[in-house]
Amino acid sequence: MLEELHEHGYEMSAGTLYPILHGMEKDGLLNKSEVNVHGKIRKYYRATDKGEEVLEEARAKAYELFKEIK
Repeated sequence: MLEELHEHGYEMSAGTLYPILHGMEKDGLLNKSEVNVHGKIRKYYRATDKGEEVLEEARAKAYELFKEIK
């Protein structure tokens, strides 16, 4: 996830990203599953229905903002 963010110009450390993800999980926006992959625990996050709703609201607000800037 950090690599993907970096490719889009976002510089973020794991120490910044994981607290955000944990907070989103606590707020019911994400579900986390843990999978053992070759002896390492990998964490996978998926948006909940509530998370999808919040994302759609954020997209709409961002679109309105970009229209005002344009």
